[in-house]
Amino acid sequence: MTEKSDGEGRTGLLNGFAAYGMWGLVPLFWPLLKPAGAAEILAHRMVWSLAFVVVALLVVRRWAWAGELLRQPRRLALIVVAAAVITVNWGVYIWAVNSGHVVEASLGYFINPLVTIAMGVLILKERLRPVQWAAVCTGAASVLVLTLGYGRPPWISLCLAFSFATYGLVKKKVDLGGVESLAAETAVQFLPALAYLLWLGAHGEATFTSGGAGHAALLASTGLVTALPLVCFGAAAIRVPLSTLGLLQYLAPVFQFLLGVVYFHESMPAERWAGFALVWLALSLLTWDGLRSARRAARARARLGAAAPRPAPGPRVSSPSSSDSAPAVEA
Repeated sequence: MTEKSDGEGRTGLLNGFAAYGMWGLVPLFWPLLKPAGAAEILAHRMVWSLAFVVVALLVVRRWAWAGELLRQPRRLALIVVAAAVITVNWGVYIWAVNSGHVVEASLGYFINPLVTIAMGVLILKERLRPVQWAAVCTGAASVLVLTLGYGRPPWISLCLAFSFATYGLVKKKVDLGGVESLAAETAVQFLPALAYLLWLGAHGEATFTSGGAGHAALLASTGLVTALPLVCFGAAAIRVPLSTLGLLQYLAPVFQFLLGVVYFHESMPAERWAGFALVWLALSLLTWDGLRSARRAARARARLGAAAPRPAPGPRVSSPSSSDSAPAVEA
């Protein structure tokens, strides 16, 4: 039993590393799709993602959720909101990477946990612990420092952080699995995206038809690039603790940041380093507080389990195969 659970844990960790690793390295992929613009890439991502997840759902034969969803107008409305928000997120990210703003894009996913906490306070009226307040305030200070460094607010980072935090909030309300949720969202996106691609084709501006077979294959693979990390994430989420996933999530922006600085050679003057240092300090505080809180909760559960009263022994009906661990049968 222990070997099985250890194996499950290793499988979950490998899937987690794979998911966040792919998300972290995806800035290497989007430039390969040039000369397609960000809008065309985004439209292809929507269309081919739906095709990929439909095939995946056909393989696993999971369709019951679709009928239930269609009978729930409120959840359908939330799916539309989620589709709109993730469209903004995807579009801004693709444009940022292909326009030389990989570092600023990575910042968006560094500050996303802080934005999520702030939204929890403002929207869900959640109460923060002192260390969480310190992390949020440090994150706000980092945005001010980076605003001075960039000479403008880091709007790419803020747009990515707020759109993804909103997306997470809506997805929590929808309560669908990863692949099912992606299928529902891309079903909403599909017709507008397809209409845009047909319009590009009618005006002779579609690179899908003019860029050759290799370029067309790369555009079609946007569905795989979108869905495969999500499948790995789903496999990780059911096998490893949330605290572990919370630590793994920082892999993606770390990889993106390193790619921006080392591979794409984006400039990092001193004030930007200072801003990022404040962000990393805020995340360190947040992670430390989360791990401390999780340990306290685990100890509290252990104490409650140890203090729980045991049932009083009563007469037992014995059988030749009964043992000391057999359940008691009340008279």
